[in-house]
Amino acid sequence: MRFLLRAATLCRGQSSKLLASRPVAAASNNCNNNTSRRLFSSAAPAAASSNLPPSIPRVGAATAFPDEYPGQNYIFNWCLNADGVTPLKKCAFRITKPLDLKVAGLELPKSSPLKVNAKSDRSKVPEAGMTDALSFETFDEVMQQTKDSLSLSDALYCPEGHAPSTKFGVRVITNSSENNLVSDLVAYLERMPKRQPKSQSVTCYVLGGSDCEEFAGYAIEEVEEQKEDGSREAVSVATVVVTGKKPSLKRIVAGIELSVEGLEADAAERAEKKKAEEKKE
Repeated sequence: MRFLLRAATLCRGQSSKLLASRPVAAASNNCNNNTSRRLFSSAAPAAASSNLPPSIPRVGAATAFPDEYPGQNYIFNWCLNADGVTPLKKCAFRITKPLDLKVAGLELPKSSPLKVNAKSDRSKVPEAGMTDALSFETFDEVMQQTKDSLSLSDALYCPEGHAPSTKFGVRVITNSSENNLVSDLVAYLERMPKRQPKSQSVTCYVLGGSDCEEFAGYAIEEVEEQKEDGSREAVSVATVVVTGKKPSLKRIVAGIELSVEGLEADAAERAEKKKAEEKKE
């Protein structure tokens, strides 16, 4: 197998050397960055009484309590943080269904489900560490730069769903809403059952902007996950990085398809190894 051992938490985080981020042209959005405020009116009587204790004037003093709003969900933000992306502009949309596109101010997909033929782009998405085309060091460096730039983006759009015809969960984290990229990804991915945000088998970091260099690659690694009974088991997870002025849907899909194939191969190899060990016993 071709992976590094890293501990996994509820939401997977990638450990890499922190590099200086490059400013990018962030996608525009309709997110309201104003914090909603809930005011608590004073319970103190209008007229002060000498018989009241001195603490009474402080009771019910107006205060502000930050509320969640579309694009600002604390649980999802913590999940993104574990993935290595911190939405500093407090505007990150988790998109699991077409209705979420409307909430994010994006267009609905023109057709769904969307079939994407990415065969021509598969050769343009190398696997880190498997050939001389892309080393782990280069992949980790670009991945960290991409995470840093995404964290500084004005808005993040995060489609989630199963890779078509599989049960592998996919999360795409991108700042690009051009060319209906997010809508097409929602139409391409199969809808998952509604649940709280958690780590996915495939995480895609997609960065767009006028000063972004073209890059595409993916990596597969092994992590340990804790099961409900408290035991730990080894599983494979994949990371895809695609950057460019206008990230290509086909390039992203190619990375997802290659990642799923690698995850399936690792799962089969792990199952064979377990079966062989059971026979020896």
